[in-house]
Amino acid sequence: MTSFTQKAAPPAPGFSDLYTPKLLTVLREGYGLGQLRADAIAGLTVAIVALPLSIAIAVASGASPAQGLITAIIGGFLVSLLGGSRFQIGGPAGAFIVLVNTTATTHGMDGLILAVLLSGVMLALAGWLRLGTFVKFVPYPVTVGFTAGIAIIIGSSQLKDLFGLTLAGAEPGPFLEKLPVLASAAPTADWHAFAIAAGTMAVIFTLKRFRPGWPGILLAVVLAALVTALAKLDIATIGTRFGAMPAGLPMPHVPALSIAKVTDVLPAAISFTLLGAIESLLSAVVADGMTGRRHRSNCELVAQGAANIGSALFGGICVTGTIARTATNVRAGAHGPVAGMLHSVFLLGMMIIAAPLIAYIPMAALAGVLAVVAWNMFEKHAFWRLLNASKGDAAVLLATFGLTVFRDLTEAIIVGFALGAALFIQRMSQAATVELGAPLVRPDEADDLRERVPYDEATSTRRDVIVYRISGAFFFGAAATIGSVLDRIGDQHRALIVDFSQVPFVDSTAAHTIEGLVEAAHRRKIAVWLTGLSPANEAALAAHGVEAPHVLVEPDIRTAQTKALAMLDGV
Repeated sequence: MTSFTQKAAPPAPGFSDLYTPKLLTVLREGYGLGQLRADAIAGLTVAIVALPLSIAIAVASGASPAQGLITAIIGGFLVSLLGGSRFQIGGPAGAFIVLVNTTATTHGMDGLILAVLLSGVMLALAGWLRLGTFVKFVPYPVTVGFTAGIAIIIGSSQLKDLFGLTLAGAEPGPFLEKLPVLASAAPTADWHAFAIAAGTMAVIFTLKRFRPGWPGILLAVVLAALVTALAKLDIATIGTRFGAMPAGLPMPHVPALSIAKVTDVLPAAISFTLLGAIESLLSAVVADGMTGRRHRSNCELVAQGAANIGSALFGGICVTGTIARTATNVRAGAHGPVAGMLHSVFLLGMMIIAAPLIAYIPMAALAGVLAVVAWNMFEKHAFWRLLNASKGDAAVLLATFGLTVFRDLTEAIIVGFALGAALFIQRMSQAATVELGAPLVRPDEADDLRERVPYDEATSTRRDVIVYRISGAFFFGAAATIGSVLDRIGDQHRALIVDFSQVPFVDSTAAHTIEGLVEAAHRRKIAVWLTGLSPANEAALAAHGVEAPHVLVEPDIRTAQTKALAMLDGV
């Protein structure tokens, strides 16, 4: 059993504490014109980013551009209104492209919308049943593996529009079937379309490098549309493929329900629910890491459920927390959920005003945008670290990645989680030891039987030095719990000591948790010492960048305390 030493725990939160939306929490803190101004600026910034992304993701998913905007407007508003995360931005996400496209192809648009509705109900129930905690048990190699796999699939699905290919029939969905069909259509490539796509990607990467504060995606898409229109290029645009954009929201309606239809789309709804829960809570965790706040996972799932139900009623597609837009919201200076609500309002205004202009956006430009999304989704450094961390983590990573690309995303997550659990059991068996003749209760010892260090009361009274002792296996199942405790270090602390002397092993998820802790501590000018590390645990942490000079390593707590006090006192 994994445990940690800390002060007495506060009383367990009640039902209303767990399900109070963060919006009410922010309003109770006091909300004035200054906070509204900050949220309005952040909301507008995110809306500018979300406009082209929502359209591109919807088109790649087999839906219409209008459905993408509806999803961001309705879903995004409800996520911020009801959610348990202060900064979460909801909308259509690249992770769903494969599942949504497959569902729309198999069951039609009505079946897709019904699946989204059912998924919303399941997400809300999962939140009410407090299952959000269990989503945190997904091992880190699984999340990196399926995210990388999705990136490959998204990238391959954009090759047709990226090169302006003309296919004899429908484009196959499976990865291995798709590539030969696209290769055979290579002679039909339109180099005007490729130039637009390549130019779009070049503008996005250039602005991100030299002008990171500018809305690179929106500027690239607008520039591509202007070039296409002024040069009168004969390439596919949103208007030629989808017709005119509606200048507003449709009336809500309930999709046709029948037992047979519900049974048909139920597997897709379950997949939406599983991926939506993982993706939204991962996004909330990213926001927590950037801000030092803590989200309420079950409240967030209830909000995600309501958002998917609302999106389905207006004809939208899957809603989830979006990592890139949420991070943009934080960096833009958002104060709370009002920023996410205003982002939806701004999107609605853009949809009403710019609907006729959206038709001029070339499909090649959207393909370029999604190619950039795929490139950013593939966490190259994390992927490489896990490959080199251990054979077990590499096996989980590659199995999840391979099944995502070549089989099915839900199957990949289930198999990856099962492999992660098996790896944990194997590591636990290796960590178990038997001490010959060890008594049940250890006898008292005389003071002179072992080397003793004089008691220093300063190490126990100094409030700027905090010590945490972790005991037991530090693995993916315990990482979220221990991580939440470690995150509570306050601004009054100047040094943090984490003791691993009672930890038999550290897996990649736990190492990633410590990596995030160290990064957060450095942002707050807090020095971190690690003590009691075994060679294996030290190597596991080093594989994730947790090593000197980012942390200081000492053999025991007493040595670390002495050096921390000397450093703080300027000795």
